[in-house]
Amino acid sequence: MNEERYILFDQYLQGEMTAEEKDSFEQNLSHDHELALEFDTFREVQLRLKDKFEFEEEREAFKANLTTISDKHFNTNKPKVVVMRPWFYAAAASIIILFGLFFFDYNNPTFADYDDPEPASFVERGDTNATLKEAQTAFNDGKYAAAIPLFEEILKENKTPEIEYFYGVALLEESKYPKAESVFNELRSGTSAYKEKATWNLALSKLKQKKYAACKEILETISQDYENYDDVEKLLDELN
Repeated sequence: MNEERYILFDQYLQGEMTAEEKDSFEQNLSHDHELALEFDTFREVQLRLKDKFEFEEEREAFKANLTTISDKHFNTNKPKVVVMRPWFYAAAASIIILFGLFFFDYNNPTFADYDDPEPASFVERGDTNATLKEAQTAFNDGKYAAAIPLFEEILKENKTPEIEYFYGVALLEESKYPKAESVFNELRSGTSAYKEKATWNLALSKLKQKKYAACKEILETISQDYENYDDVEKLLDELN
């Protein structure tokens, strides 16, 4: 954790960035999932604390009390040109605690440990569906943001479990959790060959969001006949 990152978060939330800075920051959020999680935590804490400081006297007193905390955790030798808001200090101090307790808990498994999407191979040689080919290529190249709208276009005309599954995986890779989980739940409730794969990826969605109890609950519903059940057992062991 570092002070410069908190300053960026605060500047963005207060609308103090230039258009170019804002675009750059949002691009970083869309590509750096850990940064996005950190930002969401900062924003939530800041919003909760901001309302507690309605009077100037209380704000100044709180800021003075938290200066010690800020000095302890941040580099105070570097000159500052940014005016800090009182709830900024509270949010920063609170996030140090939150990340210490949850986000930096190395005893828990991570999504990255199990993030290994199988390659898409639904285009046969000689297939003339250009959009399908483009979606497959984008997915296999790890360009999930580009693959998503292509899959959505295909699903309008050809809604198959296979296309739905890879669409859901692409959504998960881009941290679009509600949409991804909706796709996986639909496949999970069906009888296609992607039923267990969808359930596994639903569990991974919970893992990526650090919802460990929900992840474990879903894993326990996967049949031992699942082709990658070794991964299920391994993840369950790490969650216990």
